Amino acid sequence: MTMKKTIVWFREDFRVSDNPALFTAVANGEVLPVYINDINTPTDFLPGAASKVWLHHALNDLNNSLDGCLHVFSGNPLDILTKLISTYKITDVHWNRCYDKYQIARDIQIKKSLCNLGANVTSFNGHLLWEPWEILKSDKTQYKVFTPYYRSGCLKAPSPRIPLGKPQNIIYINSKNSLQVDNLDLLPKIRWDIKALEGWDVSENGAHKHLDEFLANKIDQYKIGRDFPGTQLTSRLSPYLHFGQISVHTVWHKVKDLSLVSDEANRFMSELGWREFSYYLLFHFPELYKTNWQSKFNNFPWRLNHKDLKAWQSGNTGIPIVDAGMRELWQTGFMHNRVRMIVASFLTKNLLIDWRRGASWFLDTLFDADIANNSGGWQWVAGCGADAQPYFRIFNPVTQGEKFDPEGIYIKKYVPELKNLPLKYIYAPWLASNEILSKAGVVLGNNYPLPIVDLANSRNLALSLYKAL
Repeated sequence: MTMKKTIVWFREDFRVSDNPALFTAVANGEVLPVYINDINTPTDFLPGAASKVWLHHALNDLNNSLDGCLHVFSGNPLDILTKLISTYKITDVHWNRCYDKYQIARDIQIKKSLCNLGANVTSFNGHLLWEPWEILKSDKTQYKVFTPYYRSGCLKAPSPRIPLGKPQNIIYINSKNSLQVDNLDLLPKIRWDIKALEGWDVSENGAHKHLDEFLANKIDQYKIGRDFPGTQLTSRLSPYLHFGQISVHTVWHKVKDLSLVSDEANRFMSELGWREFSYYLLFHFPELYKTNWQSKFNNFPWRLNHKDLKAWQSGNTGIPIVDAGMRELWQTGFMHNRVRMIVASFLTKNLLIDWRRGASWFLDTLFDADIANNSGGWQWVAGCGADAQPYFRIFNPVTQGEKFDPEGIYIKKYVPELKNLPLKYIYAPWLASNEILSKAGVVLGNNYPLPIVDLANSRNLALSLYKAL
């Protein structure tokens, strides 16, 4: 068999294990691993500050896994790939597919242009369990509700493929023409990232350790425990899945081995199904990241109070569970999923601020910032998305705190100025007497803010506006 020379273009798949594009290229001959910082990427699809930090470390880890042979470029991907094909007599180009509208359109154009040059261009599924175009209803239309999508569509479709192993004996094309990862200038000038990354191992090996620890110590409590932010019983795999440092196929099949005997495992698998559903929606509705799925919301009277938005972003709303969540995000680049729903409901339904402003903040500050999951989640909470929660479901952040942080562990960690309050008042300190507040060292409006909005009145206003739609 004639040895092929293949460019493997890494995008959201920074791993060597179960990487179909890489695995196939290695089996066929010599490999030129490439990462391109695409300077044409529209603003809406650029990585945020936190994502850039994770990307920096993910690229360095991938380079180490590839024996220092990852070639880094910045510029127009078509121009760079064309030049590499000419310089190194490349026969094939491989990549794993991406699913937002910009990358789909770009990849179609690049594939057409490279094929015209005589290169064989092949794309693979390395990011999803099921391709969005494969899961359709019996009448060949798309699903719009999660439960039938997952149960009648996904679970009755052919099972996700078995993960591939690590390719052995990679033969690299000899080249020195590359930038260093540091040249991409992904790290912030003020090094907040050093503190935020404590507890994270941003590597492919770290992703697998995370999964193994979750399966060994946490999954048997997942179904209930995942809702309690003070207990750390979620998988925290989302950044690794977003950047492709672990394959979703690997996660699925490891959990599937447990699912026959565990409701907890089945619940976790359904959460992977939600991830699939978000990508499914983005593929079939490419404007999901900026346009209401339900068009009736195009006339919703969102309000913009910059002072309230800033208070929400900085975790100074005077509502403890909301502030705890926003401070966790700012300090760690992560937020517990239950709390994500609470803070999103507060922004959209108590402050009546457009979900897109919240989504934008999350995209800039989350390590796991993901167009599909972020857009789907925000639209779900706001009530304007597919399979969205009904408009009359408005999270009460006080009762949510009482129910899901019953010992106040989470609030005390991220809102330490309230740690000496009796538990009864830690969820709503404005209900405490001056004597109780004084004894706990709390001065509302001074060292902890008064609520920026009345929860009951704002709820009633939101209900009236939603009902009018």
